[in-house]
Amino acid sequence: MHRRGSLKFSVVTLFPELVIPFTREAILGKAQEKGLLQFDVVNLRDHAQNKHNKVDDTPYGGGAGMVIRVDVVERCLQTLDPASEVIMLTPAGETFNQKMAEELSQREHLVVLCGRYEGFDARTETLVTREISLGDFVMMGGEAAAACLMEAIGRLVPGVIGDQESHEQDSFSSGLLDYPEYTRPEVWQDQPVPEVLRSGNHAKLARWRRDQALARTLRRRPDLLGQQTLDVEDTITLWQLGVPLEQLQAWGAPAAQAQKKIKRKGLQQNQS
Repeated sequence: MHRRGSLKFSVVTLFPELVIPFTREAILGKAQEKGLLQFDVVNLRDHAQNKHNKVDDTPYGGGAGMVIRVDVVERCLQTLDPASEVIMLTPAGETFNQKMAEELSQREHLVVLCGRYEGFDARTETLVTREISLGDFVMMGGEAAAACLMEAIGRLVPGVIGDQESHEQDSFSSGLLDYPEYTRPEVWQDQPVPEVLRSGNHAKLARWRRDQALARTLRRRPDLLGQQTLDVEDTITLWQLGVPLEQLQAWGAPAAQAQKKIKRKGLQQNQS
């Protein structure tokens, strides 16, 4: 029975032994002990209804590989608690991201279908509410992808991570890549921890972290910047990093306001 206030994952798989250990260790395991998360790993073969527990068959029209039968999936789903979402893991699905993880963390019961072989009979799509992909690559099955979903979604459930700010400051939660982090030793191989992190000046620290996140995103994932709400200080930082004002304006940044401040302060673009 699902406990109200927790999030339940039901993972349908042909290889439960790949999934079960992941649900019992580290933060997910502790969250399950606290009743914050629940995991039900379901063996699809238990619903085959044939002598050899066979769940797949040859594809109509010919072709290599085997296809998982829709009637087996349907019988399996009928035995589960009512689901908030039934998710099929497939390369043809919508690409998973942080926004989706945050949305799904608000649900009560997520059923995740892990494919194998050549995937599911296409009619299985009528049984699901969402198709999800981790990206443009192919794996041998959905179990590893299911583990990624459970961790990305489960950690957002209140109480699973002790410090609520921890995931709010993570990469992609703000829409940017995360700023760099440092810890002891203060100096390692002639590389010191940035002075601002040791200054105790919280305003400067917050600005430094934002600027570092902008710089890292610009270098590695500039496509994300066009999806951001950039203020004047963000715009100036990006301009100093070499982004033309025309590009910033195309991203919806307040380029005109930033340009006035740049002229007033006599700021220069970095040449490196």
